Amino acid sequence: MTGTTTMQRLMDGASANGERAFAHQLMEMLAIPVFVLDTSCRVMIWNRACEHLTGVPASEVVGTREHWRGFYDEQRPTLADMVVQDRAGELPSIPPRQGYGIPSGQPSHLSAESWFDMPRVGRRRYLALDASPIYDERGRLSAVVETLRDMTDEKMAQIALEQLATRDGLTGLANRRCFDDTLQAEWSRALRQRQPLSLLMVDVDNFKAFNDANGHLGGDECLKRIATAVASEMRANDLVARYGGEEFAVILPTQSLKGAASVAERIRTRVEQLQVPNRLAAGQRVTVSIGAATALPSPDTSASELVATADAALYRAKHMGRNRISLPISEPA
Repeated sequence: MTGTTTMQRLMDGASANGERAFAHQLMEMLAIPVFVLDTSCRVMIWNRACEHLTGVPASEVVGTREHWRGFYDEQRPTLADMVVQDRAGELPSIPPRQGYGIPSGQPSHLSAESWFDMPRVGRRRYLALDASPIYDERGRLSAVVETLRDMTDEKMAQIALEQLATRDGLTGLANRRCFDDTLQAEWSRALRQRQPLSLLMVDVDNFKAFNDANGHLGGDECLKRIATAVASEMRANDLVARYGGEEFAVILPTQSLKGAASVAERIRTRVEQLQVPNRLAAGQRVTVSIGAATALPSPDTSASELVATADAALYRAKHMGRNRISLPISEPA
C-alpha cells in the first residue's frame, strides 16, 4: 500500500512538473509580452515578446528583481510588484485603467495604462498593463503574471484626432470650439477663486485688401507668421485661438487689465517688427489692432459679456486709426 501511494505521488508530481513546463513553454511562445514574478518579486518568466518590447534579454532579468530596467531609468515598482506586495492603493505615475479585488484580503488584479520611456530601446511607448495574481490549491499567492500591450499607434491616433477637433488647421492654434470651451472653464474658475480674467481680441489690419493683393497663399503665410508672433508672448496657462478669419483671441487667466494691456502692446510691437510688406502702400507693413477687456466674474455675469467688451474695444482701436490697442472706458484695473 505504501509503495502504491509513493508511486502515485511521484506520478502526480511528474504530471504537475509537466504541466508547469508546458505552461512555461506556452508563455515563452506567446506573441503578447508577458513576465511572471514570484512572491519575492523575482522574475520567473520573461518571454521573447517581452524581450523584443523592452530590449532586455531574459538572461539578464530571470531570477532577479531588475525587471524595472525595461521600463524606467531608475528603480520603481511595476504593476506586478504592486500586486505581489498588495499595494493596489498605490499607483505612482501609472494612472489606473481599472482595479478590482478578487477574494477579500488577497492581492487584487490591477490594470493601468501610461507612457513609458523604455530606456533600452530608446523610445517612448504607450503601454496597457494587466497584472493578475495566481494562487495555489490552498489559496495562497504563488506568482503574479503581467501582460503588456503596446498601444502607442492607437494613442498617437487618438491624440491626432483630438488635435483635429481642437486645433486650427492653418495656424496650429486652438480653434473657435476650443476657445469657447476654455473661456467657459476659465470663467468658472475665476468665479470660484474670485480672480480677474482678461481677454484680447486681435485683428489683422486691412487683411482683405492684403489678401486680394497677395493672393490666398500670401494671406495664409501672413496669418501663420502673426499666429506665431502672438503665441510667443503667452504664458503657459494662457490660450491663443484663431477666432475666425483674420481675428485671434487671447485668454489671459488671473491677468489684470493693466497686465493685459502690457501683453497687448507686446503683441502689437512684435507683429509690427515682423515687417511683413503691405503692397497696398509703399513702405507700409502689416499691423494689428487689439481690444482688451477684463472681468471679475460674478454669478449675475457671463463670459459672453467679456467677449462683447473686448470686441467693442477692438472696434474703437480700428476706428481710431488701427495699429494700436484700445481698453474699455470703465474696467477694473
